[in-house]
Amino acid sequence: MFSRLWALPALLGTLVACAPAPTAPRATAAPAALAELAPQGRLRAAINFGNPILATRDPAGGPPRGVSVDLSRELASRLNVPVELVTFDAAGKVVEAARAGAWDIAFVALDPVRGQDMLQSPPYVIIEGAYLVANDSPIRRNDEVDRDGIRIAVGKGSAYDLFLSRELKHARIVYAPTSPAVTDVFVAQKLDVAAGVRQQLEADARRVPGVRVLDGRFMVIQQAMATPKGRDTGARYLGEFIEEMKASGFVARALKRHAIEGAAVAPPGPAR
Repeated sequence: MFSRLWALPALLGTLVACAPAPTAPRATAAPAALAELAPQGRLRAAINFGNPILATRDPAGGPPRGVSVDLSRELASRLNVPVELVTFDAAGKVVEAARAGAWDIAFVALDPVRGQDMLQSPPYVIIEGAYLVANDSPIRRNDEVDRDGIRIAVGKGSAYDLFLSRELKHARIVYAPTSPAVTDVFVAQKLDVAAGVRQQLEADARRVPGVRVLDGRFMVIQQAMATPKGRDTGARYLGEFIEEMKASGFVARALKRHAIEGAAVAPPGPAR
């Protein structure tokens, strides 16, 4: 009897030694990245409703949804911190909020202007920029848009705004307050062209009579994750995270889960 009791502690010690070690929080492997990405003990993720490929509001009043929301939650889980979704209705407002320190990570298009205030990861999604015109417009091709007298509706501060502001030589930009409002401004002001995300414009073409989306694309938008400048370790962690999310199929599954069309997973590596 006593010999069995004496053997019990040794047996328990053997069982403990053989048991699997508890899984450590993933953030412990990158404490410096955790400190930079969640300095307040939570991950504040900027979610932009101005691009429906990235995120949308729940019409039933539930939480935001979309690929950027899924990536935010996954990153917070890996850092072992709660996530706080900070929502915006335009990409330009996300950029402005970076200067105010309103978020820790964001989802914005790669662009040299935006790179002045933030550090960006390699792209995770590639999106097409398209043009919308009236059915009776003489414009049939993308290369016919940049002409004298043409007025183009563009969401202020959007990736299309930044790109077209650099590239257009003859046409004039007319600003809409947000990207989702572009077609309504185009109609209300009787403009010649509306520029935006192909998916958004195709949805508008189903909603608004008498308009059509031109074939092809005038630009490719590379969507990336970002963190404010000065957080170099955090930015490296984001780059590694994005590459893993692409390689593992996480981004592709998120696009499929949210029934997103007109977007593709970016290839491995930095922007091209």
